[in-house]
Amino acid sequence: MKARYQSVTVIAPARLHMGFIDLSGALGRHFGSIGLALNEINTRLTISAADSLQVSGPSAERALKCTRQFCQLLGVSDALNITIDNAIPEHIGLGSGTQMALAVGAALNAFYDLGLSVREIAQLSDRGARSGIGIGIFETGGLVVDGGRGPDTKTPPMVAQMAVPEDWRFILVFDQRGQGLHGEQEVSAFQQLPPFPQAQAERLCYLLLMQGLPALAECDLDKFGEVITSLQQAVGEHFAPVQGGVFTSPDVAAAMASLAVQGAVAIGQTSWGPTGFCAVANPQRAAELLAQLERQFAASPLSFLVASARNQTAEIILN
Repeated sequence: MKARYQSVTVIAPARLHMGFIDLSGALGRHFGSIGLALNEINTRLTISAADSLQVSGPSAERALKCTRQFCQLLGVSDALNITIDNAIPEHIGLGSGTQMALAVGAALNAFYDLGLSVREIAQLSDRGARSGIGIGIFETGGLVVDGGRGPDTKTPPMVAQMAVPEDWRFILVFDQRGQGLHGEQEVSAFQQLPPFPQAQAERLCYLLLMQGLPALAECDLDKFGEVITSLQQAVGEHFAPVQGGVFTSPDVAAAMASLAVQGAVAIGQTSWGPTGFCAVANPQRAAELLAQLERQFAASPLSFLVASARNQTAEIILN
């Protein structure tokens, strides 16, 4: 199949995974989750024709594997050059694997004019096995809620998508020493966990639907943050036996406790961590807390970033 464009660039945003809603599946649907897209961290790659497959840049091995898989499944040539300018850091809770797969798939889809949807690309790459947040934020940006997996689910459906106020800021806390559970470790961890209490799942569903999302609609950060903290605490306690505590990293936990004392809300850990996150009302407050964190934890293995929510889809640039 002949390429339609000279090159295609895809920019896929990182995401915060703010927690699962029903880990028990007692009522027929497993998982379900909430999360949002970020502006400041992304995977950016460009694809063009070449004599043979060449991939360069960060996370090149992962991109190479994705490209070979897609080209084989789609029946298109892998005589391509892929240049990766940015890659979301791997296995720290920001959705690196899903965004790389979707970025590669979307680039090939546009390059060869295949007419595939984001959902079809996700299915080809086996993404969305548990959470659908990465797929949702690639499609729409903003804050998304997925409806989990039922008996016939291919990719978790988006049941809510909302814009996040432009002034809100999210402080990310990174532990530079380690990574969260992933791959076979993640699968094993889920198998070891006890059943999630049905009553807890029902409570989280109510909190999210009747308090968290209405608070977001009304730009009420305190109420929204209260719901996210409650959800994170419940899920963190459930995961504690396999990740070592509510937070994977004790140092991140200490920083998050300090942020909570200073008035930050939506305290939590994205996915398996070790990255922690919280929310504040505006850039000024975020800058103040960032300066305080850098002083307080100067001797620790932590680093920090202030991020904003991305209320736009992944970007596809055709040349």
